[in-house]
Amino acid sequence: MKKSATRARDGVPFLDLSAHHRPLLGAFRRKVDKIFRSSEFILGRDVELFEQEFGAFLKVGHAVGVSNGTDALRLACEAIDLRPGDEVLVPANTYVATALGVTHAGGTPKFVDVTPDTFTMDPSRVEEAITPRTRALIPVHLFGHPADLGPLLEIARRRSLKVIEDTAQAHGATWEGRPVGGIADLGCFSFYPSKNLGALGDGGLVATNDPALAERLRMLRHMGQRRKYVHEIIGYNNRLDNLQAALLRIKLPRLQKSNRQRQAAAKLYAKALAGTDAVLPSTRPGCSHVYHIYSIRHPRRDRVREALEKAGIGCGVYYPVPVPYQDCYRDLGHRKGDFPVTEQLAADSLALPMFPELTARQVERVAQVLRSV
Repeated sequence: MKKSATRARDGVPFLDLSAHHRPLLGAFRRKVDKIFRSSEFILGRDVELFEQEFGAFLKVGHAVGVSNGTDALRLACEAIDLRPGDEVLVPANTYVATALGVTHAGGTPKFVDVTPDTFTMDPSRVEEAITPRTRALIPVHLFGHPADLGPLLEIARRRSLKVIEDTAQAHGATWEGRPVGGIADLGCFSFYPSKNLGALGDGGLVATNDPALAERLRMLRHMGQRRKYVHEIIGYNNRLDNLQAALLRIKLPRLQKSNRQRQAAAKLYAKALAGTDAVLPSTRPGCSHVYHIYSIRHPRRDRVREALEKAGIGCGVYYPVPVPYQDCYRDLGHRKGDFPVTEQLAADSLALPMFPELTARQVERVAQVLRSV
């Protein structure tokens, strides 16, 4: 009993959403009561206001709330009129949703390896991956760090390709002083509860400065209609719930503070883990990192993971099986060795606890166990 009690006291959760939401419970309850009284559940006033507020946060002209992040990617691909046989370049090191968005829209994901420092799409690998069937590329702002947008946007401009930013993990991150997700043709967001800006359920959004794309997105998410019962295109039921939009409106003004808390925790990790064999996350000049995930690299990753789990410390591998090697994409014919950096990351990367309320004591406890290995 004594040993298990010690472990519980010294353990550190990978993510603590209850600590994050506790100060907001009163505001959440008042908002829920108000929506229940109004019975405004579908595409209500809070969706409209959240779209305006998040659009202003991103400095874009249009923000379209949708059902989740995967649907945001699919609808973005459909908005640019992706057709069967069209290829879209996506990083090999990403969550499967990036590729699924392309597949669900009828296209084919074409995987590109990543850089070993920020784990994002390697611009030097993009040109060789482009074929006459390539229509777009989807750089992923992975773990909260912006992709290397400068050369990627230049390649896209030169080759007449669309760029869709996958910003599911980088709410509030900036590239050259501009919020990511509002820089390219389209930016896709997920509001899954664990995200830097998370709902209390599923939710997503697509941002753009193109009014024609925005209008098409609004029709696609809502049965292909602009006016009730007048269906101009084949659309879907992919609307953002009014209740989730209302709760996101409460959390949005606190996002920047939460990101600063994550950045402060990352600095504590950097100090506590200095001198160990861990390779820590890096930040490119001109970028801000918002640490959705704090992922290190370690030559004895599995030993470190075992020690942390034994000590009651949450950790995880992002991502243990690269998307090109998943069974669902076996038909693309990729083989081991096609994406060497991504494969190495799958073998030696480890995500440590990271959330805004992470304390200095908890960071030190994580570092203490890691140093023991």
